[in-house]
Parts: sequence; structure tokens; C-alpha cells
Amino acid sequence: MERHLIIEAVEPCVDGGRYAAKRIVGEPCRVEADIFRDGHAVLRAVVKWRRKTPRRNPGQESPEFIEAAYAETPLRPLVNDRWRGEFPLCATARYGFTIEAWTDGYASWLFDLQRRVEGGYPDVASEVVEGIALLQEALAVAGDEGALLHRAVEALHAARHDPAAVLALAAEEALGEAMLRLQPRRDAVRYEPELEVIADRPRARFGAWYEMFVRSQGSDPARGATFREAEARLRDIRDMGFDVLYLAPIHPIGRSKRKGPNNTLRSDASHPGSPWAIGSEHGGHTAIEPALGTLEDFDHFVAAARQCGLEVALDFAIQCSPDHPWVTEHPEWFYHRPDGTIKYAENPPKKYEDIYPVNFDTDDRWGLWHALRDVLLFWIERQVRIFRVDNPHTKPLVFWEWLIPEIQADHPDVIFLSEAFTRPKMMKLLAKAGFTQSYTYFTWRNEKWDLTEYLTELTTSGMQEYFRPNFFTNTPDILQAVLQKGGRPAFMMRFVLAATLSPSYGIYSGFELGENTPLREGSEEYLDSEKYQIRVRDWNQPGNIKELMARVNIIRRENPALHDLTNLRFFETDNEQLLFYAKMTADRSNVILVLVNLDPAHPHHGTAMVPLEEIGVPPGARYEVCDLLSGARYEWSERNYVRLDPQVQPAHIFRVERHLP
Repeated sequence: MERHLIIEAVEPCVDGGRYAAKRIVGEPCRVEADIFRDGHAVLRAVVKWRRKTPRRNPGQESPEFIEAAYAETPLRPLVNDRWRGEFPLCATARYGFTIEAWTDGYASWLFDLQRRVEGGYPDVASEVVEGIALLQEALAVAGDEGALLHRAVEALHAARHDPAAVLALAAEEALGEAMLRLQPRRDAVRYEPELEVIADRPRARFGAWYEMFVRSQGSDPARGATFREAEARLRDIRDMGFDVLYLAPIHPIGRSKRKGPNNTLRSDASHPGSPWAIGSEHGGHTAIEPALGTLEDFDHFVAAARQCGLEVALDFAIQCSPDHPWVTEHPEWFYHRPDGTIKYAENPPKKYEDIYPVNFDTDDRWGLWHALRDVLLFWIERQVRIFRVDNPHTKPLVFWEWLIPEIQADHPDVIFLSEAFTRPKMMKLLAKAGFTQSYTYFTWRNEKWDLTEYLTELTTSGMQEYFRPNFFTNTPDILQAVLQKGGRPAFMMRFVLAATLSPSYGIYSGFELGENTPLREGSEEYLDSEKYQIRVRDWNQPGNIKELMARVNIIRRENPALHDLTNLRFFETDNEQLLFYAKMTADRSNVILVLVNLDPAHPHHGTAMVPLEEIGVPPGARYEVCDLLSGARYEWSERNYVRLDPQVQPAHIFRVERHLP
């Protein structure tokens, strides 16, 4: 059969269907496509979808997916041959979907009949014969609707010499609906390949992350805190409004080549070493550093965090200290020099003598892969459902394409955060390969043009289909220059940006205290980094920004406009130091306007221009905005004077409250 129908430009579709798009469970997945054909026939189209259920068979390396029969919902035409529909995502799972389109024979006949009648044709008897033939074909499979079609056949035959009566009978809504269901789809075309969408739980899109070292949560600089002692900090982190508590590695720390303070090679028994040097005589990736406590203490900590509304995330770092059990049990999993010794990690000019990288080109690939999978399964059994993955870009893509679906097949609620500060294409490909969230370049974006350009790429370039950003303001490795030099105003400014631009963001502990002393001029490393030593802090010291953080996190939770990424819109100001943007729900019931002074050293003022139609305000109308940070209320219009002093308040977070008469 000749193919008359065309289906193209389907959305969501990532790289022609090679990778899955990402959505959130409980929300509909909207589907669009260009659908057309030659001629003037009437088309119909549906989105066909099915949940893909994993099943494991003995001897299989990976699960297969049982594909149920398709359900379908109709697509509706928009303009210019664009069609739209949606299907429900009722479970945290992987879904397959496609589009099917066909010619509606009865509707096409009716369209042609209407043109003839309205054009004054005196005789439509021949057209009636054609219509009756279509009805009789449908009668053969009509079932309970047979009576309706039988009456229509008789009525059309009786009225065949009255064109207006024929048209009125044929155009009855119930008849058209019945024919749509009963007609065969003779020339149906189905889009190939089947596309996929992953429905993740809501935390995959929205959440505030707090990163900390368990051992630095105590009060004795000579001895690190245990899990039981660190529980005392949980309420403080909860009160600041965080959702996810991400722990630096908690595993036994190696003794060989242990690093001392500030990454020195000189260390003694008093130095705790780097938690990323994983493995000692006490075990490897499935063991707890004895100084922190036991596995039972860890379980107690996770339960206590959950009672505070915090979900614990663990670091998944695929590397070993020279003392890791794998080094003796599986030396083939590591890189060797010509003399047979194992290579330590290097990123010239940096050397990591206390760490052995893993060799993914080992001949025992499946042994290594399964061991790493089993590490994750071990912690999943202990109620961990979020993993921040260290440097995933230094491991093969094919490994992640296997591991993440392998884990999520049985545990679809598990979230993976990619810590890959690397080339843009690699960061994108890791997200496509399955990572739920991704670190970003936000950490280094400070200028108005730079932020605008980068956020526009994240929200409108197609990345929004698969790349979920997590805007970390700082990390144990990254103390950005603006924080080093901008003082408390810079910390407030960067926090508001991270928390309102992205639904997911994170801070590394000490940010709330304004810690900003670098190891040396020009370095992004912290002086006295707790990567290598225990830090004791006064978490309520003067000058902290905990109150601001708590307030902003309340604002985030109470305003659904801030739960989305793709609704971001940048608005104009006449000052390059004032960044102005909006987020709003689709129905404009919740509209948030954010103004940020990007200069932590000086006050700035200017005019903020609001395109009223975009925020749902009638042209020329005035409206009231409430600053959710200060509680102040203002009457606004299209052009509005603003002034922000970073020493007082570097940002406004306005909510549009009501239109004014």
C-alpha cells in the first residue's frame, strides 16, 4: 500500500529515540507531532503508550522488559499540522510510547458531502450510497452500537433526494463518534522507533541539598564526630529547610600514603585522611569507617534523618585506597606499571598517591561491574535511595547505560546525581545515559549575560527533555572567586540565584557561615579543607545567613512556580548588574518575579520591565506584588523602579498578589 501519511517532529524525543526523555510521576506526559498527508482527507491520531515492566530470567545479565498492550488517547490538531495529546504517568517506571495516525473515512466523506451541499449541489444520491457503504462495513463489528448505525442507514436512504436532510443526519455527533470507534484503520501509520520516557519521583526534579562530612559535626577538633553525635545537627539542617542530606564518603579510610592537612604528603596517626581514599583492613565500599561508628549506627542516623524530613544521599566513588580489599583480591581491576606496581591517580599537576583508579578495561569486566552494582544494592537495602556519583565522566558511558537501568529496574525510586564538571557534550551524554540529575556550570556563571545565556540553553535548547540541573553553589573542591571576594552579600546573592533559578540546588556545609578563605590566591581550594582534616564550627556564629536560607526554602515549598525549570523567563532591566526573571504556573495562578543585584560590593538601581501579558495581567493594568523576603508590598505596572543594596538585601522575590482597579 502506498504511504500517504507523514508523522515527524515528535516530542518528547531525545536523539531520534535513542535515549529516554524524563518526566515526573503523577503528571501527564504531553506529546506533540507534525501529522499530515496529501490531499484533503480528514486525519485522526492517537498516542499509544504502555508501561514497561522489568522481568528477570535465570542466567540473564540484565532484566528484560515486559511490554503490555498499548493503551491510547487521542491527539488534537493545533495549527499548521501540529497535533498534541498526553498520557498519564501513574507509576515510577519506564514507559514506551508512539503515535499512530490514519485517514478517517467517514469524516472525510462527511467533509466532502458538506462542501457539496453548501456549494448548492442538487443531487447527492451517489454520495449517500458511498456513506451507506461505510456504515454497513462498520455494522459488521458494531455490537451494541448496531442499532444506531442501522437507523442511520435507513434514514440516509430515505432522505437521499434531500441534500440538507442528508447532511443533517450524517453530521450527528453520536454517529460520528461511533464511526470513529468502529471503522478499520486501513492506512494507519505508526511512528518508529518506539520512544521512551522515564517517570521519576518528585525529588528527582525538586529539592534542596545539604552536603556535609559526618566527622566534622562535633565539638572536639582532636576527634571526629560519630553518626550518633552527628544526629544532633539534623534538626538544624531541617530548620534551614533542606530536603536531602548528602554525606561525603563514610567508608573506611586507607592508611597508605594518607594525606595530611591541606593535601600534604606528611601525615601521622592524628590525621583522619581523605574520605575519598576508600578502603582499609576494616573493609571497602560496603563498610563504615570505624571512627564514625557501625552499620547499626548508620541505620539509626538514616532513620533519625527521615524523622526530620531529610533523605540521606551517599557518595558513590569508584576508586580505592592502596589498602582496599579489592587491591589484593582483584589486582586485575587496577592499572599496573611495567614493573607490576599499581598506578595511583593523577590529574597533572595534581597527584593522588592515596587513591588507585579502577581499570574498566580489565579482562574481568563483568566481575568488576557486578561488584560495583552490588555496592549500590547493599546501601539500597539500608534504605538509601539517592547517590551522588563522583567523576562519572572518567568511566565508560556503556557502564552507566548498563548500571543505572539495572538498578532502577528493581528500584525505580533510586536517584543518581552526576558530579561531572567536564566538557558540555560529555555532561549531556551522561544525562542521556540515565543520570537523574547533573552538576552544572552555574558555579562559575556570574555575569548577567552569562547566566541568561546558560539558563536559556538549559531550558529551551532541548536539554530540558533529559538534563535536570542541580545548582550547587560550592563544593569541597570549589570555592568560587565571587565568594572569596564578595563576602556575606555574595553568599546571599548566590544562594538566592541557585534556589530560585533551579528547582534543585545544593550547598556544601560552611556556606551558611560565609566560609571563603582559599588555600592560596587564585586557588579554588579551601584553606584547611575538611577533605583532609576535621573541622569544628560554631553553626550559629554571627554573620551567618541561616535565616535567609530558611526563608527562601519556605518560599520554594509554598510556590509551585519554583518547582519547575522550563517556566523560566528573563525580563529586561536597564542595569547590567540587575538580573530579572520570572517563574509562573501554566494557569498564572502563581507568578514569582525575582530581582538580584549581581554586584556584591555596590548598591544598584534601575527599571524593571514587565511584559504584562506574560504574567497574566491585562494591558495597562496595575497590580500588587509582595516581597516574600521582607513582607513589603508595592504597586507595580509595566515599568518599575528598583534599588538593591547588597549589604541589606541583595534580592527581591516578589509574588504577584492581585490586580488593582
